[in-house]
Amino acid sequence: MENWIIHIIEQYGYIGILFLIALENVFPPIPSEVILTFGGFMTTKTNLTIGGVVVASTLGSVFGAAILYGVGLLMDIERLGKIVDKWGHILRLTKKDVDHANARFLKYGVWAVFLCRFIPLIRSLISIPAGMAHMKFSIFLLLTTIGTAIWNIVLIKIGAMVGESWENIVEYMNMYSHAVYALLIVLFIAFIVWLMKKKRA
Repeated sequence: MENWIIHIIEQYGYIGILFLIALENVFPPIPSEVILTFGGFMTTKTNLTIGGVVVASTLGSVFGAAILYGVGLLMDIERLGKIVDKWGHILRLTKKDVDHANARFLKYGVWAVFLCRFIPLIRSLISIPAGMAHMKFSIFLLLTTIGTAIWNIVLIKIGAMVGESWENIVEYMNMYSHAVYALLIVLFIAFIVWLMKKKRA
C-alpha cells in the first residue's frame, strides 16, 4: 500500500494528497502517517511547498470527516434507539442508555471531536457520533479543521526535516498507534466491567 500512496503523490501532487487524505478519513486503515511524512519529504525535492501540502491534506481531512458526519446523520439517535429496543437486551442496553450517552456527547463532544483528531483510527470515526448527535455542523467543521491542521502540520514538518529518513518516522508512528490501540482496549474493557457492575447494583 505504501508504494501505491507514494506513486499517487509523485504523480498528482497536491490533488493526490487531498484525495488520499480524504480516502484515509473514510477508510481509516489507510495510513495517514505515510501520506503526511512522505508529502513533507516531497517538499524538499519537488516544487511542492509545506504550506501547500498542509492546505491540501487539511481540505482532504475535512472533506472525509464531513462524509462520515453525514453517515452519522443517517444513523440518527432515533434509529439507533429502535435498534437498541430490538437487540439491546443482548448487550444489556436500553434506549435510556443511548439517550444518556447522546446527552453526554452533546455536553462534552465538542472536546472529543477536537482531541480525537490526534488518536489513530478514532480520529476518523469520531465524526460518526458527532453526526448522530446532530452536533452543530459549523462547530464540527471548525474543530475538525483545527485538530486535523495541527496533526497534519506536525507530521508534514517532521517529514520535511528528516528528508529521506521519513520512513523511520512512520515506524515510530506505528509504535505510537499500537500503544494507543492497546490503551483503548484496556479502557474499553474497564468501561464494560464498570457498566456491568453498575447494572448489577
